[in-house]
Amino acid sequence: MEIKVVTDEDKEFVMSMDHHVNDISYANRVYTRTGYVIWEGNQRIGIMTHCILWDHLPFMNVIIIKEEYRNQGFAKQAIISWENEMKRQGYKITLISTQADEGAQHLYRKLGYDDCGGLVFHNTPFDQPMELFFRKVL
Repeated sequence: MEIKVVTDEDKEFVMSMDHHVNDISYANRVYTRTGYVIWEGNQRIGIMTHCILWDHLPFMNVIIIKEEYRNQGFAKQAIISWENEMKRQGYKITLISTQADEGAQHLYRKLGYDDCGGLVFHNTPFDQPMELFFRKVL
């Protein structure tokens, strides 16, 4: 497995995986080097993005692995790689989130993330199940 920073050549793949991204936000991922494509051999198998909150808190926005590559350890490897890079850059803690109805929360806990809160978006333009937040001290 290899993780590469997104380029303009990855746009179609990324946009097919992440329906929240638009042309402007994709260009921003390329420019800020905060979007990644996860590769297995010569196949793109997933994506990952992050941002830095308050100038000192890395937050993984999304990690998506193609269905046929799930449950094979790719997400775990990608998250650990991202954590190591954040630690190398001097960050002390990371945040990650998932919806309460998604199974990713179990992986995050196995990787040492602690529950630290949630947001409810009922009756808003972003209506969805509760968003659970997790933190990990690096």
